[in-house]
Amino acid sequence: TLIDMHTDWLQKLHVSTAAEIHAHVAAGRASQMIMGCEAQHTTVLAEIAAKIYKRGDVGLICLAGPSSSGKTTSSRRLSVQLLTYGITSATLELDNYFVNREKTPLGSDGKYDFECFEAIDTDLMKSHIRQLLSGEEVDMPSFDFEKGEKRYGKRIVRITEDSPIVIEGLHALNPKTSDTFTDDEKFRIYISPLTQLNIDGMNRIPTTDGRILRRIVRDARFRGYSAQKTIDIWPRVSEGEDVNIFPYNKYADEFFNSHCIYEMAVLKKYAKPLLEAICEDQPEFTEAQRLLRLLTYFVSMADDSFIPNNSIMREFIGGSSIV
Repeated sequence: TLIDMHTDWLQKLHVSTAAEIHAHVAAGRASQMIMGCEAQHTTVLAEIAAKIYKRGDVGLICLAGPSSSGKTTSSRRLSVQLLTYGITSATLELDNYFVNREKTPLGSDGKYDFECFEAIDTDLMKSHIRQLLSGEEVDMPSFDFEKGEKRYGKRIVRITEDSPIVIEGLHALNPKTSDTFTDDEKFRIYISPLTQLNIDGMNRIPTTDGRILRRIVRDARFRGYSAQKTIDIWPRVSEGEDVNIFPYNKYADEFFNSHCIYEMAVLKKYAKPLLEAICEDQPEFTEAQRLLRLLTYFVSMADDSFIPNNSIMREFIGGSSIV
């Protein structure tokens, strides 16, 4: 399987445990480890682009995965790979099509439910798809998460008649999102950072821990959320994934593992102070301490300048040239 192949790849590179990651960083081989991981991501995305090209009739590329999988970066990098076949594309990020905050549905707990299908302005999204396919110019929104509203005027897009549209986001594999296209016109990709990294020979790092650490860092740097708030909403995020993501991954034509073997060493220096800011009297303190204990197994990579500006990790720590 793809997971077995990835595990075998990590073992061949001697980067399958926290101690081995530590050894690479301590020996000054961090850049080699980073470049190897990024080359592997590029290879997989190039293979997916080749399959899309060979299909020849793809009008819509749907890329979905759970929170903090690196969907935005992956969709942009896939678009670049498609250019090698002379295929230009336009990308619609569903996160930019959230309804304005006052229209966001409430969950059973009375709090905003950002994970449900109704939290997305699908009418606007489908209208923009129709306009693009008609050759019209579209002013795509950019969602301001701090103010809870769409912004316009930053991304004006027009595509040619034979250009596919890439939809990426939580609901991209939900058939209701793309019901104006036939199955033959769609190419569907499921993305998730399936962590095959171990603390030691007996204890594997859960994929969800890697994703919540990614999200804590990203939310603090780009969405104005504290680590306390991110941890608070995480159970609802997970519940939303159970309803809105995992039932639809069976429709995927391809799977992309977006895990970065070096990410814990990079995320540590960003996540640690955010987690340490959570006070003992806050409900999220226990989870923060658990994540801090996990990070103790990794050496912090102080210099992350070796990470390319198109890396998935740049989506979370900043410095991306494509997001």
